[in-house]
This record gives sequence, structure tokens and C-alpha cells, in this order.
Amino acid sequence: MFGIDDPGVQTAVAAYVKLHRAVHAISDCVAVRLANAGLTLTQLGVLEAILHKGPLSHRELGRKVLTSAANMTDVIDKLAARGLVQRVRCPSDRRLVKVELTDAGHCMIETLFPQHARDIAAAMSGLSSTELATLDNLLRRLGMAAVQNCNAKTDEDRLANAE
Repeated sequence: MFGIDDPGVQTAVAAYVKLHRAVHAISDCVAVRLANAGLTLTQLGVLEAILHKGPLSHRELGRKVLTSAANMTDVIDKLAARGLVQRVRCPSDRRLVKVELTDAGHCMIETLFPQHARDIAAAMSGLSSTELATLDNLLRRLGMAAVQNCNAKTDEDRLANAE
């Protein structure tokens, strides 16, 4: 399809490397405050998702913070051990377990998240508001196209394996 010498491939790889480096640089900047609070980015994501969306199931949380079910169980176990979240069975369907913030978790995330958001803004201050809006749009389009291309490739692989 595309050879390694193809200029389109080279441009895509160069952009990917820069995107990856930028994500790591920004993550390193915002991780300092989280480390001081004893949280990982994924743990913060869980607390923030519950703060803004209300109690969520493990599956819903995994989709929100982009992590596997196994990792989500570990993350929630650690947050529960610290008294920041609790698991609650749904009264109408006892099979369903939702994760909700405790008072301590609510207090922590309400205090920490505004500071975290300012840390993100500071880490991304190399771009103007207009550039950030453009980047937001481009990344959304890139993500949607990647999902479509990945799904098409998976379908191709399934068909090839079925033959």
C-alpha cells in the first residue's frame, strides 16, 4: 500500500512522533501536582468523570478514561482503599455496580481539578486560543479517522482469516 519511502508515510510518521512527544511533555507537566496528591492521571480521570457525570459503572469509567477493564478494577480498588470512591449496587438491578465519590473524594477532586485544569492550560500555553481551537478540531478529526481506518483494517483481517 504505502512504502516506507512514500512521502505521505514519512510525513505521517514525523507528525505522529511530534504528537507523541507533545503528549508526553504535557503529561509530565501536569503529573507533578497529581503525584503530590498521590494520584495517577487515570485515577484523576476516574474522580473527574464521576464528579461531572455522577456515579458510573466500571465499563462506563473505562470508556471515559480510555483504560482496560482489568486496569479499571485496580484503579478503583486503589481509590476505594484511600476512601475516595465507593462501589454501590443498583437497587433495581443488583448485578449493576456503580462507582461514586465519597465525601473525601468529592472534596479532593473539587479542590484538585481546577488546579489541574490550570496546569494543563499552562502546559499548552505555547499555542494561542485560536490555535488550540484548531488543534482541538484537527485532533477530533484525526481520532475519528483513525477509528474508522482501524475498524476497516480489522474487518479486512477478519475476512482474510475466514478464507
